[in-house]
Amino acid sequence: MSMTHKTMEDFARSCGVSRPTLSKFFDDPTSVKPATRKRIEDALRSSDYQPNLFARNLNRKRTRSIGIVVPTVTDPFYSEMVSRIELRLRDEGYWPVVISSHGSTGLEIEATRTILSLKVSGALIAPLGKRSDQRTLEKLTQTIPIVYFDTFLEGDTPFVGNNNEKSVATIVDYLCRSGDAPVYFDIPHVNHNSAERLSSYVASMQRLGFEPTVFGNTGDYTWDFERIGYEQTEKLIGNGGLPGKTILCANDRLAFGVMAAAFSKGLKVGRKTDCDLRIAAHDDHPLSRYTCPALTTMAQDFAAMAGRSVETLLAMLDEDAAAVTPKVSLDATLVMRQSA
Repeated sequence: MSMTHKTMEDFARSCGVSRPTLSKFFDDPTSVKPATRKRIEDALRSSDYQPNLFARNLNRKRTRSIGIVVPTVTDPFYSEMVSRIELRLRDEGYWPVVISSHGSTGLEIEATRTILSLKVSGALIAPLGKRSDQRTLEKLTQTIPIVYFDTFLEGDTPFVGNNNEKSVATIVDYLCRSGDAPVYFDIPHVNHNSAERLSSYVASMQRLGFEPTVFGNTGDYTWDFERIGYEQTEKLIGNGGLPGKTILCANDRLAFGVMAAAFSKGLKVGRKTDCDLRIAAHDDHPLSRYTCPALTTMAQDFAAMAGRSVETLLAMLDEDAAAVTPKVSLDATLVMRQSA
């Protein structure tokens, strides 16, 4: 039968150690002597005692918690990133606190205030971008160590993300070599990624001797990319057709909508000679391999982005400025599937 202890003082007495020693153990078991550690661990196994870590953290200037803020956790791209970051932080002895801004400026501001109130040691943030309140996030960077991932805001805050210039150039080269030169289906420029990808498309087409063709309604601010891909494609097909036979979409989510609309209009997508359209995109969204046909895309390196983001933040927490690179641009990999 397990022993019952209501307070840390009670449990410390039953272990035969002081309360400060027990507190050191819960912060870092390796910080106490091996014999003391074994005594506490043996007592824990025979007791129902659980330390109130939340209450203990409130009494500290900073906790062993790390804030993670993303535009949405329902998008599998961000779900994948959050999952990888969480596991890495846990391995390093930190407790992740995840908050979604749901594409809202007000909720992103609220998220920054929340993680400050929780006294987190630092934060990993994928900012909204164009709709972010820059002053609020700048204030946060002055208070705790911050690393941006996926996209960034102007300033000196460290950032880990994709090399959009190189990755778009790679897929444009492939599409031009393997068939008709691509036209570019753009999305609302919600953050820096959108503008960088568009710029690289235009430059790559000109470098290869082709005239860039860009379409898509980018005026409305929205993260609902599947819907706008579907609706705009359906409208274009109904009004005479798409501007080209090879469509390069700004991201995979947009491509999902384009492919669904093409199917609804009886158009066949793929790279075979009997197909009406080739469709390619960017990101290697976790669902991209399961579209029909599977989507050709540029695969962002999820593992490297999550790993480098955490490593950069940990270096800042250790005040190891020499280990922090202000901007890390990761290479993506071309994944050729059946859609293009």
